[in-house]
Amino acid sequence: MSESEAKTARAEWGTRFGFLMAMVGAMVGVGNIWRFPYVAGQNGGGAFIIAFLVLLFVLAVPGLMAEVALGRYTGKGVIGAFRDVTGRGGLVGLGVVVLLVNIALMSYYAPLIGWTLYYAIHSLLGTFTGAGFGAEAFLDGFLANPVLTMTMHTIVMAGIAGVLLLGIRQGVERVVVVAVPALVVSLAVIAIRGLTLDGASEGLAFTFGIQWEFLFMSSTWIEALGQALFSTGLGWGIALTVGSYLREYDDVPLGGGVFTAIGEASIGILAAFAIFPIVFAFGLDPAAGAGLTFVSLVQIFPELVGGVFWGMLFFLGFFLAAFTSGLVITEVGVTTVSEETRLSRTQTVLAVCGLIWVLGIPSALSADFLDFADFVFGSWGLPLATLAIIGVIGWKLGPERLRVLSVNDNAGIYIGRWWNPVVKFVIPAVMLFIMGFFAVEEFGTPEMIWGMVVLVTFPVAGYGVMHYLEGRDRPPETADVAGGDD
Repeated sequence: MSESEAKTARAEWGTRFGFLMAMVGAMVGVGNIWRFPYVAGQNGGGAFIIAFLVLLFVLAVPGLMAEVALGRYTGKGVIGAFRDVTGRGGLVGLGVVVLLVNIALMSYYAPLIGWTLYYAIHSLLGTFTGAGFGAEAFLDGFLANPVLTMTMHTIVMAGIAGVLLLGIRQGVERVVVVAVPALVVSLAVIAIRGLTLDGASEGLAFTFGIQWEFLFMSSTWIEALGQALFSTGLGWGIALTVGSYLREYDDVPLGGGVFTAIGEASIGILAAFAIFPIVFAFGLDPAAGAGLTFVSLVQIFPELVGGVFWGMLFFLGFFLAAFTSGLVITEVGVTTVSEETRLSRTQTVLAVCGLIWVLGIPSALSADFLDFADFVFGSWGLPLATLAIIGVIGWKLGPERLRVLSVNDNAGIYIGRWWNPVVKFVIPAVMLFIMGFFAVEEFGTPEMIWGMVVLVTFPVAGYGVMHYLEGRDRPPETADVAGGDD
């Protein structure tokens, strides 16, 4: 069998549970365990959770259904899916935009996974409960040591490459079906332990008590919307890629939308449920910011009976969550490049992981650069990629067509026509509002300037490259007809 023939035999998820765990595993990561608690702490606790849940189910769920359904409808990666919808030509470059944003996001996410690996290793060594341990000095020392940060970054990308080389069923699926349940168990155990501490009731009151004034603040809703988009991965191409490996009788609305949203919300709230009772029990500041997990929380383990065990449980679960996200994020590029080139899967995995490793070096060497990259690509690139996917579905393919042919195909939950205007109008409008809000708030700053560079150069580069490549490969007698969609 030739290589081209072999590549047509597309892999599938072995079980529905594997598909569900891949979706949840891809979405649940640093955004839930690290970001969700401290953002909730800064925005009123229970009030933020209400805003987050509203936006999660109103916007993210319909959007995830659309992205997963597009993947199953086309059975292809990002660029191939766009080509099936738009026809050959420059508009396929919108798929390139999604791929570029995905790789850019992964380039700084990989070093962050390295942070969690470093903490997981030291939790096994009992460092956090040792005499004279200083949490802030420990983090600063790690970030100031380029050998350590590069080593962790390299180990993470080598581990991701190793799993992806095994393929979808033997690699990705085997990891996620163990890692995601293990994460849930570890968070649940820590939450139960935290409830036994004196003062834990204040943490529960903060987590679930509603400070109504925060629901009337635009900042609460902006932060909640950003959290819903970042932590669900809408627009990363993840859901599209995961959906492309679905079997024909798998359930898109249940697995791609509702189950993912419930899993996403549950684990985020469980993380807050595990952290805030402990934070209040030890008199820490719930609005401490990004250091809540890496600095504040590690100060607690020496005070707990069996602190070595609790620290190990938490940080191993934290690493597993981050690593599984990295796996599926990277698979987006692997699937797409493998389909669009003559490279074998092995060659593609090594090429994509190698590229991410190289692009991730600045973030591995500088936490400030990582923060800058997160702002530029998270605040500008991600909405741009989301607009590309949702825009093609809403305005080119048509949500009604996708709803009938893919979303409701073998679905246990019927999705009605209400879904069409949400996908076509509501989600894009919210995306544009977010981008406009950031443009006004950050006008003239380096972050905004570089954000504008991303907004302009990524679509232009994607359109130009694909217009050239698709036009070059197109037969001369059909070039004018095929180019009509442009």
